[in-house]
Amino acid sequence: MTVRASLPVRASQHESTALMMPEDANTLGHVFGGVVLALVDKTAVVCAMRHARHQCVTVSVDRVEFREPIQVGELVILKASVNLAHRTSMEVGVRVEAEDLRTGERRHTNSCYLTFVAIGADGTPATVPTLVAETPEQQRREAAAAARRQRRLAERDAEAGLITGDA
Repeated sequence: MTVRASLPVRASQHESTALMMPEDANTLGHVFGGVVLALVDKTAVVCAMRHARHQCVTVSVDRVEFREPIQVGELVILKASVNLAHRTSMEVGVRVEAEDLRTGERRHTNSCYLTFVAIGADGTPATVPTLVAETPEQQRREAAAAARRQRRLAERDAEAGLITGDA
């Protein structure tokens, strides 16, 4: 049996920023949700790849709620970390904040969770290191991620039953 390497959460954490410009906005001057989601996905995949040291593909994005709009001219700050690692998949959490560069005021605009699968050189799922949650906050996030995973799997199984007519 192959022993999987272990990595602490801090080893793969990633933060990125982007200045929101007029081409990112709707007619109200609010940044399109799709622009934010693209930034979230790019930030999260860097985090996943740092953990796995393989190419990674997005499998799912959990519920996303936009708490408040991001305005043109604001700096978007995205903070990502692996919350849970399985044999070939990982959940990455991303926190999105908007900063008014004139005042320095930051506000939390949304958070979401993405699931990635690592892909090896042969194009098949690759084994990823286990995750070491070192702090109480990281341990809390890992437990919450495990509960979300169980819900996702139960929903997937229920949907499969509906599709095949077994439900």
